[in-house]
Amino acid sequence: MASGPVRFAAFEVDFRAGELRKNGVKLKLTGQPYQVLAILLEHPGQVVAREELQNRLWPDTFVDAEHNLNTAINKLREVLGDSAENPRFIETLPRRGYRFAFPVQVARNDSPDLIPPDVTTAEKKSSRRRRARAYGAIVLGAAFVLLASMWFFTRPSVPHSSTPHPLSRITFDAGLQLGPTWSSDGHFIAYASDRGGKLDIGSSK
Repeated sequence: MASGPVRFAAFEVDFRAGELRKNGVKLKLTGQPYQVLAILLEHPGQVVAREELQNRLWPDTFVDAEHNLNTAINKLREVLGDSAENPRFIETLPRRGYRFAFPVQVARNDSPDLIPPDVTTAEKKSSRRRRARAYGAIVLGAAFVLLASMWFFTRPSVPHSSTPHPLSRITFDAGLQLGPTWSSDGHFIAYASDRGGKLDIGSSK
């Protein structure tokens, strides 16, 4: 637990004095509700199991720990102006526990200035996921560029003459010859001819 005060939003927790203040005004929060807040602030951003809270607040006692914990959480939320449906500070994780979701600031023992604490576990995981996604996008982009380059430099080339072909008439049959097209090697011309009244494909070199 931090020895100096911990601040979040307009609130400040003084662990040495065992007090919760809002804008400098002391609030009425004692007993189990205050202890729940202190335990959650030990691990901001992390899930604290219900069993851990119950064992720390009511060790070796025959009490209805489940009911008492719910009562303490409700009281804490009431003082903080928080709600279970739209939590700002105390987040409930069904069948797991609770998490203090609001960023906190912790004062150093040797300095009155407040400094932000280490990034919470949840934030670290989120940052790692963002870095992993960015790295994956870079790798995919590099792979695409590499494949495109390999295709460009290895694709089969179509031979062609550096000088234009001399053009001259090569068909003298009666009828219609149309659609002349150079072959891929540039050595033949394919064309359609209705020689004999039937449209066929012919060629000439």
